[in-house]
Amino acid sequence: MAKKIMIQGTMSNAGKSLICAGLCRIFRQDGYKVAPFKSQNMALNSFITEDGLEMGRAQVVQAEAAGIPPKVQMNPILLKPTNDVGSQVIVNGEVLGNMSAREYFAYKKQLIPDILKAFHQLEEEYDIIVIEGAGSPAEINLKQDDIVNMGLARMVHAPVLLVGDIDRGGVFAQLLGTLMLLEKEEKELVRGLIINKFRGDKTILDPGIDMLEQKGGIPVVGVTPYMQIEIEDEDSLTERFEGRRKRNVQDMSAGSIDIAVIRTPRISNFTDFMLLENLSGVSLRYVKQCSELGHPDMIILPGTKNTMEDLRWMRQNGLEAAIQKAASGGTAVWGICGGYQMLGEKLSDPDGVESGGCMRGMGLLPVETIFGREKTRTRVVGTFRHPDGIFQGLKDMEFEGYEIHMGETGLKGLLPMNEIYDTVQKNKEPEVIGKDLGYIRNQDGASRGNVCGTYVHGIFDREEIVTEIVRALAGEKGIDVHECGTIDLKKFKESQYNLLADTLRNHLDMERIYQILEEEEDGYED
Repeated sequence: MAKKIMIQGTMSNAGKSLICAGLCRIFRQDGYKVAPFKSQNMALNSFITEDGLEMGRAQVVQAEAAGIPPKVQMNPILLKPTNDVGSQVIVNGEVLGNMSAREYFAYKKQLIPDILKAFHQLEEEYDIIVIEGAGSPAEINLKQDDIVNMGLARMVHAPVLLVGDIDRGGVFAQLLGTLMLLEKEEKELVRGLIINKFRGDKTILDPGIDMLEQKGGIPVVGVTPYMQIEIEDEDSLTERFEGRRKRNVQDMSAGSIDIAVIRTPRISNFTDFMLLENLSGVSLRYVKQCSELGHPDMIILPGTKNTMEDLRWMRQNGLEAAIQKAASGGTAVWGICGGYQMLGEKLSDPDGVESGGCMRGMGLLPVETIFGREKTRTRVVGTFRHPDGIFQGLKDMEFEGYEIHMGETGLKGLLPMNEIYDTVQKNKEPEVIGKDLGYIRNQDGASRGNVCGTYVHGIFDREEIVTEIVRALAGEKGIDVHECGTIDLKKFKESQYNLLADTLRNHLDMERIYQILEEEEDGYED
C-alpha cells in the first residue's frame, strides 16, 4: 500500500495547497508514483475530468505537479458555495444537491465510505499519497465529525506536517495554539512543523524556532520563503486579485494591453486567465467598482456560481451600465460561462436553481438562458467558425476546454447572428453543436461585433488563441504586436512546478520527511 503524508494548516491560506504541490513534484522527481488527495474541498474553481466528473482545481494542480492526469478520486467531495450559508454538494464528481451549512454538517459523516473508497483506489495505484487538509484542525466547533483534517488523518493512518503562515504575523501562537487544542491522539499524529511565507534573515528566527520546538515538543522541518511562483490558486482567498494585477488605472502604461476582469462576488474559475496574466505587454487586473474600470482594451466577465445575483450586483453598483457603454463604443467584451449568460437578453430560472424568476440580461448578445436542475459537465474540443468584429482572426483555430454550468443557452429567434464555433463533447457521444443558423438549443458560444461569449473554460489556455486576441487588441490600439511576448502555458507551468520543488528542497528537511514516510504507523489506532 502507498505511503502517505498529510499537510494541515493553522488557518485557511497558510500555504497547504502549494506545499502539497511542491511535495508531489519532489517525490515525482525522486522516482515515485505520487498522487494528491483532499477528501473535502470548498472552492468555486473547479475542473472537469476526461470522464466528465467535477473536482477542485487545487488537486488538478497537484496532479499536474505529480505528472499524472487528474482523477475525481483525488477530491471526492467538492463544496461550491451558493451563498453565505449554503453550498452545492458534489460527491464523486456529480451533484448530490444544495445544502445549508447545518444540513451538510449533519449529513457529512455519511460520506465517509465514499472518501475511503476513493483513497484506497489511489493507494492501490500509487507509491505515495500527499494529503491536504482544509482550514484548521483546531476549529473546536467542527472537530466532532471531522472528515478532512485530523479525522481523516486517523482514518487513513497519515502522519501530519502542520503549516503556519508567518507573513500574517503570530506564527508561534498559530502553531502552539493549534497543538494545544488538539486531543492527545491527534497531537501524536503531528510529526513536524513548517513555518511558511518567511521573508528575511532566518538566523533572526532561530531563537523562536528553538522555543517553538521546546514548547510544542515537535521538530520544525522547514522554514519556507514567501514564494513568487505562478501556480493556479485554489479559491477566493487568492492574492491574485491584489498586487500587480490590481494596479491603479492611472498607472497603466500606454504601451500595455489593458484587460479588466470583473471581480464579481461569486467569481469562479479565474484560473482561465493565467496565460493572459503572464504575457509581457499585457496588464490584466481585477475590477469590482466603476472607479477602477477606466478604459480597458478588453473587458472579461468571468464564470460565477450565481449568474443572476452577480448580474444584479453589477446592475446595482453601475458596472453593468459602464460595460454596456464601453461595448457600444467598440470595446471588446468577452464572457465566459456565467459571464456569457449575463451578456444575453434574458435569464429565466423557473425552478429556483439560482434566484428564481426572470430578469433581463445585459442585451449585448441575442441569446437567452433557462436554468434547469441538470448540470452540464463535459470536456470539449472545437474550432472557431465565424467569430465577429476584431476577433475574426480566430476563424478555424482549434481549442480544447471544459464546460460546467447549470442551464441552457439558445439564440433568440432568428436574429442575425454569427456562431462562434463548432464543438465536440469528448466524454459523450460525438455531437456537433451550432451547425445551422437560427434558434439552437445549447448554444455553446456566440459573437456579435466585438462582444463574444462562450461556455468553454480553458479557451484562453492555448498560446495561438491568446496571441491572436492580443494581436487584435494591439492593432486597435496601434501597438506593434511584437512588443507583446508569447508563452507556452504547458512549459511555463512545468518551469514553475520545478522552481517550487527546488525552493522546497532548499528549505525543507527532506531527509526527515522521508523518514516520517518510512516510520512504522505506531499510535495511529482509532
